[in-house]
This record gives sequence, structure tokens and C-alpha cells, in this order.
Amino acid sequence: MRLWSRELWHLVGLAALGTGLGGLLGAWAPGLAAGLGVTLCIHLYRLRALYRWLTCTPRAEPPVAPGLWGDLFDRLYRYQKGQRITRNRLRATLERIQQSSEAMRESVVMLDRHGDIEWWNSAATDMLGLVTVHDRGQHVTNLLRDPRFVRYFFACDYAEPLTLVSPIDERSILEYQVTRYGDGERLLMARDVTRLHRLEQMRRDFVANVSHELRTPLTVLAGYLETYGDLADTLPPRLGRGIGQMQAQTSRMQNLVNDLLLLSRLEIDQGGEDHARLEPVALLERIAGEARALSGDRHRVTVEVECAASDRPALLASEAELQSAISNLAFNAVRYTPEGSQLVLRWRHDTSGGFIEVEDDGEGIAPEHIPRLTERFYRVDKSRSTASGGTGLGLAIVKHVLLRHDASLEIESSPGGGALFRCVFAPARLCR
Repeated sequence: MRLWSRELWHLVGLAALGTGLGGLLGAWAPGLAAGLGVTLCIHLYRLRALYRWLTCTPRAEPPVAPGLWGDLFDRLYRYQKGQRITRNRLRATLERIQQSSEAMRESVVMLDRHGDIEWWNSAATDMLGLVTVHDRGQHVTNLLRDPRFVRYFFACDYAEPLTLVSPIDERSILEYQVTRYGDGERLLMARDVTRLHRLEQMRRDFVANVSHELRTPLTVLAGYLETYGDLADTLPPRLGRGIGQMQAQTSRMQNLVNDLLLLSRLEIDQGGEDHARLEPVALLERIAGEARALSGDRHRVTVEVECAASDRPALLASEAELQSAISNLAFNAVRYTPEGSQLVLRWRHDTSGGFIEVEDDGEGIAPEHIPRLTERFYRVDKSRSTASGGTGLGLAIVKHVLLRHDASLEIESSPGGGALFRCVFAPARLCR
């Protein structure tokens, strides 16, 4: 305000001086105009100095001027200096980020909100074959054209990574992960998992080969033990008990080998050849009958359907694989719930898909165990699982069967509150 007052008094002083000089000459109006003209010329001169400074030498010291113009020059200079410092700091930060990204072994590709490529590191050039001159500004799906990647990118569900063969080297396996940031921009990262993929393949081959090789000697051993078991009455009691125990353990080993072979086949084979229309209710009725036979009427096994027969869709699925998966859930409920428990097999559907549920009112499962239930050989209670004859592979088989049907397994349970295993099928799997 003080500067504005000073400028105002300066303007009034020049106008008064011009009027006074004009009055002495008998022309006060031209004198006033001359005083105001001088003031205008001074301001135009300062404005020209400001323009030349900002356009020609913005990094130089500001022009020297008194009053309001001097303060304006100083403020602009301080603001300009602050902006320059901030810009240099941001540039240095960006350079460090780019340098650190260049040092990464993983590919990093920055995409704008439309999916167009803005920047990538040198690893992306080696791994994805991106070329600076041609690929900048291209949509990412124009360069990574695998249909599975295109579906993954446009589905916008990036909770899980996607594993595909490298677009420039068929011997390499890449794992893609997309992350959202900023205002709809996306960060695409790819890492080479060829070594892990080969180790996993070696593990699968080893398990499959060992299981296959064990099958023949176990079959021979089981045959001889069955023969000796028929003669148990003529053998000493201790030897008879030993043969019975060997038969039980041999049967358990055969079940384990069969489950390992089934799991290996599910992992290696893509499946889909035997998928056809399947009536879920008929499947649940068969499994319920088998569960009642296994239980020996010690459990109450029922089937529930939450829709009328006329409005009941079928499932596009493999009957053999789905029967194996749902049977595993039902038989687990029979084995691991106390006598007198109720077991419900349920089929329902809505706009979000179809649901096969296996529910019991048994002892339930503690929350810390639920995330690991589908791991191989994971047991909540090892002693109880061994006594029931379980192999520890049942839920792993269920998981892989559902993955082959574009489905997922949801588990709800709490100690003392029973357990609910829900198989969730996508709407595309329902057929009228």
C-alpha cells in the first residue's frame, strides 16, 4: 500500500507540476496533459525494460528501477529464481529415477492414461524389443500383441501377474505386472522368470516320473499283501497284524501316488477337450450318495437348489474333473466333522455367475490356516489328517480343476462355526 501511495503521489505531483507550468504560460490544460504524458512515458519505459528482461535475458539481474517498478522487478526475480531452483531439483530427481530404472534388470515401461508408451528403460529394449524411434507414442497392445496380454491389459484387473513367452525370444518366459498411478497412467513391469519356469517344470516332471515309477511296485506289493491277507487266519497273530498294517499303508501310498499323478496332469495338460453341458444338480446328487456311503449314515447329507428346474442353467465343464473336485470337498467334510454333523451340497446362480457350495456345521477352521489350505501337503491337524487317510493334496486338486474352468475357490470358516467351500463359476460358463 505504501508503494501504491507513493506512485499515486508521484502521478499527482507530475500532473500538478505540468498544470503549474501550463498556468504560468496561460495554458493549464496542455500542461496537465504534458505531466500525464511524462508519467505514461516513464511507465512505458519501465514496461519495455520488463519485456526485454523477460524475453531476452531472463537469467540476468533485473533492471534497476525505483518505487513500484523496482519492487515488481525484485519479486519477479525472486519468483523466477525459486522456479528455477525447483525445476533443477525436479530435473535432478527425474534423472536419478531414470538412472535407477536403467540399473534395474526388470523392464519398466511408462504408459499414459490411454495406454500409449511414454518412456522405457534399456532392459525393456532388450526384453521386449522396443525401439525409440518407432515405438514411442504407440499403444502398448500394438507391440505386445499376444491375445492373452491384450485381454489382461483391457480387463484392468491387475491383482495377479501374467506369464507369457517373450515377444522376441521364444526360449524366454516373462512375467508381466501392471500398476496404476497418477491420473489413470499405468506402469508396466516385466521380469525374466525363465529359470524359475524351468525349475518348476523340472519339479513337475520329477514328481510325475517318480509317481509313475512307484505305481508298479506298489501294485505288486498290494497284490501280494492281498494274497497273504486271505491267508491271515492260518498265520500267527503278530504276522497277521503286520500284514494288515502293511495293507493299510500300501493303500495310503497308492492314493498319494494317484493324487500326485492327477495333480501333475492337471498342471501340464491345458484341458478343455471334454468340456460339455453338465447338470450340476445331478452331479451333486451323485456325490451326496457317495458321501452318505462313506459316512455310513453318521452324518446328515442333503442337496439344496435355490432355483426352479425351469430356470436352472447347466455348466460348461468336464464332468470327470468337476466330480473329482466336488467329491474332494464333500469327502473332506465327512472325514473331518464329528458324527451327527450336517453336510449340505448347494447349487445356486445369479447375474455374477454360478456357485457350487459345500457347507458343514463342524468344528471350523482357524483364520490363519485358510490362506494356505490349497497348498500341497498343508494340514491343519497333521495327526487327524493322517488318521483319516488324507493325502494333503485334495484342495490343491480342487484349486487346479477350478482354474481349468475359469473358476475360483472361496473359503469361509471360523472356529466352532463350521466351514463353507464355494466354487465360483463365471457367467460365461452357464448355458441355458
